[in-house]
Amino acid sequence: MLCPTPDVVGSMQAAVAFLLLFLTGSLVPVHRRFAQAPDGIPVFVVSNGFHTDIVVPLVEARTGTAWLPKLGPPELAVRFAGYQYAAFGWGSEKFFLASYGGHLPGPGTVARALLPNRTLMHVDFYRTAPRTGKRVVALRISEDQYRRLTAQLEQSFLPDSARRYTLRNAAGYSAEDFFYLARGRYYALRTCNDWTTRTLRRAGLRTALKSPLAGPVLGQLRRVRPVAGKE
Repeated sequence: MLCPTPDVVGSMQAAVAFLLLFLTGSLVPVHRRFAQAPDGIPVFVVSNGFHTDIVVPLVEARTGTAWLPKLGPPELAVRFAGYQYAAFGWGSEKFFLASYGGHLPGPGTVARALLPNRTLMHVDFYRTAPRTGKRVVALRISEDQYRRLTAQLEQSFLPDSARRYTLRNAAGYSAEDFFYLARGRYYALRTCNDWTTRTLRRAGLRTALKSPLAGPVLGQLRRVRPVAGKE
């Protein structure tokens, strides 16, 4: 009977440890002492049941953040000048593009998306703030946390040589959303919800250690004490 070498044993142990993290990481909170800022900047985490987006103000005066100039071209800035918020989500290029027209991607597309593939940033413009509910969590965060959150969102885009964000297609699913080239690779162990988790964590907000699914992302945020009198 052959015995595994120490290297093989080490690899097996690492694989088991990672699998346990993948399966149980959503139960482990990070930044559990995160508290909302009473007069903080409003941000939202929105889910459709499978995917999560981070929603932020299009213009935030205290931090000097303005998204429309970054998201150009200029006609886009004119078109959405009256809007107040933008939602940012990261995910598989294959899955996003196969979902056009309200189609549910087939098993083949889903299976291929589990292997490392290119990614896109999905940006959706909101006229007003999302209404809190079953699939929307509202937060108030400090200026420092907002700057860190903004930095994480910006780093998710893949800019061109002039450092401009690059539109993938002329239109998204509707007249109010678009896809941009993104950094990183999507695969089974790094999903869209894991991107949301990582982005929130690096900004200092409460989140799970790892969450491939949408439910635990919102679940951890719902444990944050609300700000009295704020929506």
